[in-house]
Amino acid sequence: MSNQPIVYLNGDFLPASEARVSVLDRGFIFGDGVYEVIPVYGGHLFRLDAHLARLDDSLVNIRLSAPYSHDKWREILAALVARNGGKDLSVYLQITRGVAPRDHAFPKNVEPTVFAMANPLLPVPSQILRDGVAVITMDDFRWQNCHVKAIALLANILARQQALDSGASEAVFVRDGQVTEGAASNLFYVKNRTLYTPPKGPRLLPGITRDLVLELAAAHHIPAQEVNFDVAALRSADEIWLTSSTKEILPVTQLNGEPVGNGKPGPMWSRMLALYQEYKQQIREGRAA
Repeated sequence: MSNQPIVYLNGDFLPASEARVSVLDRGFIFGDGVYEVIPVYGGHLFRLDAHLARLDDSLVNIRLSAPYSHDKWREILAALVARNGGKDLSVYLQITRGVAPRDHAFPKNVEPTVFAMANPLLPVPSQILRDGVAVITMDDFRWQNCHVKAIALLANILARQQALDSGASEAVFVRDGQVTEGAASNLFYVKNRTLYTPPKGPRLLPGITRDLVLELAAAHHIPAQEVNFDVAALRSADEIWLTSSTKEILPVTQLNGEPVGNGKPGPMWSRMLALYQEYKQQIREGRAA
């Protein structure tokens, strides 16, 4: 293995320092592309079928043909993981519409740019698991197709930075009075030992970790509902969680400067985190996908 990360770019595996993309790439010029982030545990890609299905959906929504079949993706990503030492990694996969003269109209007869890299997947710091994180709510000022995992993330970046400037870790969006998701996460809350999360739709990204949490809840007889709710519901919640592929399940202990529940990570979160870790171990042992 090279001393530096090996990336995949348009059919080739090469050191990251040698990878080059044209300044006329529509991903650079317009943010015209989509992406996926896939965790790897013990060299095994986490719920790859679900990630590839979401990638397909994103491509369909931006009217870009899939460059590879699922079998080809599996081959490429498995090779990328192996070339980067296996173990625990975070794979980033990006597809843009390709290189063409700058014009808003779709170019014709252009090959998409396909890029993938793998970085070490670091565990969530123990201090965060002990104390939880703070979030703030804000109006959702993004576009209408948040279910598309588009690379144009400026609105999410601005929201996240506003949260950081406020001493919080994440921004939670509210649209038409309804809570949708975080800038880089899905959202759950617990009330009276029942789990609630917003339903899928154009207002939020259909998170792979979100879906797994719901599957684990069903398998272990934890009541869960997909319903619309407002900020008042969050204010009265016993617990609030954030979920994402790389952060897994984070406890929220402060909302808009006020404590959530007793201000500490709750028992339902502890139980779900344990179930999630059990599932990860099954992935590492090759007993789950």
